[in-house]
Amino acid sequence: MDFTSSRPEDLLFDAARRGDVATISALLAEGTDVNTQDGRGYTALILAAYDNHIEAVRVLLEAGADPNRHDASGNTALMGVSFKGYPEIAQLLIDNGADLNARNGNEGTALMFATLFGRHNIVPVLLEAGADTTLRDVRGLSARDLAVQQGNEEALKVLPPQ
Repeated sequence: MDFTSSRPEDLLFDAARRGDVATISALLAEGTDVNTQDGRGYTALILAAYDNHIEAVRVLLEAGADPNRHDASGNTALMGVSFKGYPEIAQLLIDNGADLNARNGNEGTALMFATLFGRHNIVPVLLEAGADTTLRDVRGLSARDLAVQQGNEEALKVLPPQ
């Protein structure tokens, strides 16, 4: 493929947003850095995960994408899928070394995102993998506190008492 008309990094980000595995693979074969970040700190992995493109996520991880790279706000791919509610991608990221307890700029974690936004399908995945339920954000709130605040009864059923 000829990628001379645009910056390869921009093409990689665009392909990741679309889940275009063929273009991702071709760009990586041409030497594009799998962990390059855009102006907001997004990597191709963060973008593909956030847009629910599991095959693109798989290809990027196999090519060495760092599952723990943070964007400019400190969010990781695992935090993004925990916000969106994609358990299969969450498990894939975890299986490839994603830090369950990574903290963003507000000291939030993937588990906090899942409980805050009612992603009931993600909470058990994170708990089974060993997410720390005792961590607190900058306001001093734990994942359980956020579940209480949001009236998230489903999360409260599976989160341990504090």
